[in-house]
Formats: sequence, structure tokens, C-alpha cells
Amino acid sequence: MKLNYPVEINLLAALCMAALLTACKKDGGDTAETSNTGRPVTASSSAYVTQLFSYNPAPGQLINTAAGNQDAAKSILNGTQGLVTLGAYGGSLVLGFDHTVLNRDNQDDFITYNNATTGFSEPGVVWVMADDNRNGQPDDTWYELAGAAQNLTGYSRNYAITYTRPATATADVPWTDNRGNKGLVKTNTYHQQAYYPDWITANTYTLTGTLLPSSTVNDTNPTYITSNGFTFGYADNTLGGDKLDIANAVDAQGNKVALKGIDFVKIQTGIAYNLGWLGELSTEVKGVADLSLVK
Repeated sequence: MKLNYPVEINLLAALCMAALLTACKKDGGDTAETSNTGRPVTASSSAYVTQLFSYNPAPGQLINTAAGNQDAAKSILNGTQGLVTLGAYGGSLVLGFDHTVLNRDNQDDFITYNNATTGFSEPGVVWVMADDNRNGQPDDTWYELAGAAQNLTGYSRNYAITYTRPATATADVPWTDNRGNKGLVKTNTYHQQAYYPDWITANTYTLTGTLLPSSTVNDTNPTYITSNGFTFGYADNTLGGDKLDIANAVDAQGNKVALKGIDFVKIQTGIAYNLGWLGELSTEVKGVADLSLVK
């Protein structure tokens, strides 16, 4: 038997159904609606990165020392009292927060701490990732944070260097790049241990990333070499730390992307340069923090 209800009752039923669907979406029933909201800050959230997912440095004068091993990489978690070197070009580490760092309008969102000094910076490229698949692992898409070097001559994406274990453990480390160039990560008298990472068993390994221009380096006076930072956008770039804005994230083609927040950070030595008696240019990191939680 078919029942014919008044139009007003049918309209009321439709409105109730719409309200119910809206409530379900707010409670997490609609995945697309909530996929970028991330993990909220709680009373126990740390301002600092709490997880180390990988430490993959390039060869360098502090590698295989207390500043260039897995323990050093872990030392920068939960604060700013540690220090880790990333070695020559391409060396990196991947870190994670225990909450989602939100992209706040017209504000810097997180800070990387470093050992830069006036007149001497070793800029590192910073990458960010949101945990889109919600599995707690940095296996989604990395986005570079565009900085002041992005439009300068010498800036290049997808630059790769392959390092080769030297025949003698403490000798210079040979490298070749994907442009047909070759060179050495040169040893010096101040650091006489092996520069090729002890824990890498392969005789060669390749590191790929964004190459920053070396135009900020001045070595015309070999006894007084300077390496100035860029105006913004990189790690180990500014005395006291580098504040970074998630809104500067770009995709592999350099196009801006809109991220509501990020869960993971990757920092990578960005300049390939031999600083003479000072050794290779190598980014160092002391910590990473969510600015909204830093007191």
C-alpha cells in the first residue's frame, strides 16, 4: 500500500537526513573531508621532533665521530642540546613530530636549530611531508620548501652525486655526479678517521636532491673563507635558527602546494663545495621544533 505524505513532512525528512550526514562527516565518517586534519596537539605533545626515521649522511670530516653517527642523529630529538652533521652534498636525515604541525596563515610554522655563525652558514634544503595515509611512516610525498635560492643561477632539482669507498679507509672519498663531473671529499689533518660512513656496506651510494648555488661562498682568501646564508628558507642558514613556513612548499615541478599541516621533516646538505682547509660544506642540525609550541 502506498502512503502519500504531505509535502511539508517529506521536506522535513530530507532536512533531517542532510543534518545527519553532516554530523557523520564531522565525526570522521567522510575520509576525504578529514584526511588532512592530522594528529591534534595534546597536553603531552612535544614541541620538538621525537622520531628519527633515517640518517643517511654523505662522507665528511665529522662522519664516524661523535657528531656523525646514529647516536648523534638521535641526540637532536626532544630538544636542542644535540648536534649531528649531514656530511657533504646530499647527506640527510628524516625526522617526525608526535603531532601534526599546522600551516598557520601568514606565519612561520617550525624552526630548525643549527650551529651557523656570522659569516659562516652551511645551508641545507628542507623538505616536508604530511602523513596522508595515516600509517605513521614517512612514505607519502615529499615537498621542498622553496627558499631564496630557488630562482638563482646554480639552483637545480634532481642533482645526484655518487660516492665511492676509497681504496684506503682514511683516503679522500671520490665522487661523480649526474652531469659528468667528478671530484673528492678531501680529508684534512684535523680529522683523520675514515670519512666514508662505516655502517654503509656498499662500495658506492648515490644521494639525490636539490642543489643550491655556491655563490654565497667566498674563498678568494684561502686563509679566511666565508659562506654566507641565503635570505630565507634553509636549515643551518641563520644565526640562532631558521624559521620556516609550510606555505612555501612546492611540488617536483616547483608549483606551490597547499598543505594543511606536516608530520615529517627531511633536511639535506644543499651545496656541493670544498672549503679548503675547512673541509667540505656540510649542514649541521641541533633540533627541530613546532613554533606554535615553543615557549
